[in-house]
Amino acid sequence: MASERKMGGLSGRLALVTGGGRGIGREIARHLAAAGADIALTYRRDREAAEEAAGEIRRLGRRAGLYEVDVERIEDLGPLVDRVIGELGPVGILINNAGVASSGRPVADTDAAEVQRLLNVHAVAPFELAKRVLPGMRTLGRGDIVMISSVATMAMAAGGAPYNMAKSAMEALALTLAKEERRHGVRVNIVAPGLTVTDMGRRLVKARSGQDIAELNASKPFGRVSEPADVAAAVSFLVSPENAYVSGQKINVDGGG
Repeated sequence: MASERKMGGLSGRLALVTGGGRGIGREIARHLAAAGADIALTYRRDREAAEEAAGEIRRLGRRAGLYEVDVERIEDLGPLVDRVIGELGPVGILINNAGVASSGRPVADTDAAEVQRLLNVHAVAPFELAKRVLPGMRTLGRGDIVMISSVATMAMAAGGAPYNMAKSAMEALALTLAKEERRHGVRVNIVAPGLTVTDMGRRLVKARSGQDIAELNASKPFGRVSEPADVAAAVSFLVSPENAYVSGQKINVDGGG
C-alpha cells in the first residue's frame, strides 16, 4: 500500500523544473515523474541532455515538455509560463533549481555585474516564476514551491559573496511566500544540498583541490559525497501527499555537516 501511494501520489499534477536537463534538476524531475507527475523541463544550452531527461520521463508514462530559456533573462519568464500552461496545463509544483556558480573571488576583486547576474538567476527568476504560476496554482487545491538553495548560506565562506547573497535572497523569498500563500493551500520550502556529485560539483572540487570528487568519499558523512538522488528524495517528500503540514522549512542535504 505504501509503495502504491508513493508511485501514484503526484498523478494529475504538473511540475515545472528549471535547470531540469542535468544534475540535480534532472534527478528531481525523474523522481517526480516516477511518482506520477507530468514534467515541464527548462534548460539553457545542452539540448541533448534535456532530450535524454525528457525521454526518461516519457518512458515512465508521463508527459514531458522541453523549454529552452536562460532564467537570467527575466523578461523571458512570463512567456515561458504562458507556453507551459498553454501546452500542459496549470503548474501545481514549481522547482526553482536552475543555478550558476560565482567566480570565487573576494569582494574587493568582484564586479557588481556578477552579483547582479547571480541575484537574477537565484532570486529574481524564482520570484518572477512564482508570481506567474501562483494564480493558476491557487485554483488547484494544493500547490508546492521548492527552492533549491545551498548549505553555503550557513557557512557564508569567504570568496563567495555573490553566491551567498543570491541564495540567501532565494531563502528569504521562500520564507515570505510560505506565509503569504498558505491560505491558498500552497506550501513553500527550501532544500539545500551540500557538495553533490554533479558536473558543477566535480568542477568545484577539481578547481579547489585538484582531486576527483570520488576521492572525498571517505571524509564525508556515511562514507560518500551526496548524490542527486539524495536531494530529489527530500524534494519528493515535500511535494507529496505525505507532507500535509510542512511549509516554510529548510532541509539541509549534507549528511549532517
